[in-house]
Amino acid sequence: MPEPKLNAEILKKDFPLLERTVRGGKRLVYLDSGATSQKPRVVLDAERDFYENRNAAAHRGAHQLAEEATEAFEGAREVVARFIGANSREVVFTKSATESINLVAYSLSSADSPIQWIPGDEVLLTEMEHHANLIPWQEMAKRTGAILRFIPVTDEGLLDLTNIDTLIGERTRILSFTHASNVLGTTNPVRFLADLAHSVGAVVVLDACQSVPHEAIDVVALGVDLMTFSGHKMLGPTGVGVLWGRFDLLESMPPFLTGGSMIEIVTLESATYSLPPKRFEAGVPNMAQAVGLAAAVNYLTAVGMDAIAEHELDLVTKAISGLEALPGVRILGPAGPRGGALSFLVDGIHPHDVGQVLDDDGVAVRVGHHCAWPLMRRFGVAATTRATFYLYNTEDDVRALIAGVERAQKFFGSAP
Repeated sequence: MPEPKLNAEILKKDFPLLERTVRGGKRLVYLDSGATSQKPRVVLDAERDFYENRNAAAHRGAHQLAEEATEAFEGAREVVARFIGANSREVVFTKSATESINLVAYSLSSADSPIQWIPGDEVLLTEMEHHANLIPWQEMAKRTGAILRFIPVTDEGLLDLTNIDTLIGERTRILSFTHASNVLGTTNPVRFLADLAHSVGAVVVLDACQSVPHEAIDVVALGVDLMTFSGHKMLGPTGVGVLWGRFDLLESMPPFLTGGSMIEIVTLESATYSLPPKRFEAGVPNMAQAVGLAAAVNYLTAVGMDAIAEHELDLVTKAISGLEALPGVRILGPAGPRGGALSFLVDGIHPHDVGQVLDDDGVAVRVGHHCAWPLMRRFGVAATTRATFYLYNTEDDVRALIAGVERAQKFFGSAP
């Protein structure tokens, strides 16, 4: 049977923060989930329950609390693994997606990396990458002599694959790209690009921060080698991210951080390291955050990822239609397929001013370059106003966004 349609009005009651008012008693309209999502009570309760009832260092100690903490932490790993169609030994907990990408870039460029770099080897990225999937590779290129190349973006906000056969070649060692743009809402053809990269023996890294929270993901179907996403963008806590990788690849990668918990044998002179995922989890784990993330995953699963994707597409479609009906509003990104990120410009008004007027109305959006300066330059703009939708947003929220933009136009005299 098909999943029932999502009822955002009912779901919103699960999120305490969304009950508050702002700016002198105005209803909060939260349209910044692409930056960080709000947390349902079950996630807050899961973290609190861990600290109140089983707080101890996982993988350390033989007492009951330590055993319960370890069971909770490893249980969270199982939940996350099932959510993305993976084996739990392929799931590494990090503090963020940014740390995950740094881990990969460092490990794959170290002396013991499974990739032996020759100056002139290439890393292929795209022009739409978040800084978190750009700067680690810039630093890696300095260490290895690798050349960074980029898949361009069309005026419509899609990847320009016209010359992809010349961009992916025998010197390509890594292809790293975003699944869904945090600015344009563009959804990229992951399997197509992964298959091309694999045909020349390249490793494929996927930034899935803007897709895993919003649609059903199966890492096997995607065909990538490594994938990362953040807990805080998918109803979970801050301070926890996920790196998934093929086990054989993870097993061949040296550690990023070293110290306790990730070792096998230590002498005064040397050490050997545990198998993944422990190899990449030095120090006392982020246990409560992992437990909170598992609660978030269970919540999303209960709502239904297909229902969430359908709901968000409906909202962003209505928002695009309403904004395009306003004179002087320009939307960046494709008509489809696309995710829930909606960036736009209003003629004659700086995006920060648009955001301030919206905030005065209780509508929380993101303004600025969205950690994607090169993409902003590609489109010849310094900043945009961005609304991002999630399962707790409603059509009333869309109407509030459109009304706020209309008010900004009248306030700044740009309306006809």
